[in-house]
Amino acid sequence: MHKIVPRAADKMCVKLAETFPVVAITGPRQSGKTTLAQTTFPNKQYVSLEDPDVREVALSDPRGFLSALIDGAIIDEVQRAPKLFSYLQGIIDKDRSNGRFILTGSHQFLLDQQISQSLAGRAGYLKLLPLSYRETRHGTGIKLNSNEMLWNGFFPSTAIHGADPRLWFGAYVQTYLERDVRQLINVRDLSSFQTFLRLCAGRTGSLLDIGALCNEASVDYKTAKRWLSVLEASYVIHLLKPYHSNYRKRLIKTPKLYFLDTGLVSWLLGIKEHSQLEQHPLRGHVFETLVFSEVLKYQYNQAEPSNLFFWRDSHKNEIDFLLDRGLSRLAIEVKSGQTLNASFFAGLDYWKRLDPGRNDETLLIYSGDEVINRYGGHTIANWRNLEIALES
Repeated sequence: MHKIVPRAADKMCVKLAETFPVVAITGPRQSGKTTLAQTTFPNKQYVSLEDPDVREVALSDPRGFLSALIDGAIIDEVQRAPKLFSYLQGIIDKDRSNGRFILTGSHQFLLDQQISQSLAGRAGYLKLLPLSYRETRHGTGIKLNSNEMLWNGFFPSTAIHGADPRLWFGAYVQTYLERDVRQLINVRDLSSFQTFLRLCAGRTGSLLDIGALCNEASVDYKTAKRWLSVLEASYVIHLLKPYHSNYRKRLIKTPKLYFLDTGLVSWLLGIKEHSQLEQHPLRGHVFETLVFSEVLKYQYNQAEPSNLFFWRDSHKNEIDFLLDRGLSRLAIEVKSGQTLNASFFAGLDYWKRLDPGRNDETLLIYSGDEVINRYGGHTIANWRNLEIALES
């Protein structure tokens, strides 16, 4: 029996259920949505629309399907039966008791679309990404090095339950990603999509050049845009937007592409074992992807929208990540090296000089051993202590 790891989002899940009649938990397949819902609400009836027989009833007789769930329920992969949403609206409007229905879904766009049409104002959202480093560490009790963590990734199966990443991610791509893509768009040549996905992996942490991507993948612009949209809606990638302020500089408007799990990236890059990451030319980008996903998980686990950006001007002055906190901002620089170097702080120093009157915080995350420290007005933390640094 698989070990159940407590999730940082469980308290927020309860809070949402105390506030809204419906709680919608979205996130990539196999990230732990079902486990979170069932462990947080153990007394609720559970039904999965992945089951063909259950789905057939929900599609053919939505009213009868929901009438059997008089006390509410956890409905898994609810986007598979879109007709349910309008009937759910009627049931909830008759009885606005909070926490009646817990809905999970692995496709952001479809679930958001149905909720905005039928359950607006009646549902609280929680996005659940794969495990954070802190959750993984608590779940295993094992302190892995950065290359091992990057290669394993953070899906529960590979991070906690011992699945071989080489086998598991191969099955994940074939079973889930390719099937989901077929359901959402008509991919006539699946090998072209596989090539496209691998080319995207080679661009994680980089500015998105769709033209170059189209040329290498031999697909047209419209197809590339559609595929990127599906990958983002399925929580495979995230297109990070640039931050625009009133500084009188020409700013980059192109988003940066990030994958949401480093294990998936490593598999797509053809990395066969964690030791190969040490000298891999894209190790810095994969490490930056780790930090990005950890910051995003920290926000999502608190049911906060993503207010994470990057900043770059036309002279290539850049801040890897900028966390907008309203009255202040947290500028985050990421370095994959293990030895601190004064050059690591150049971008953060430049950022502080841009607006010296504003009390922005700055944070350097790197692969070394410093837990939490200060240098030249900047906070320094290693990747293991990123959440602690974000909380402080």
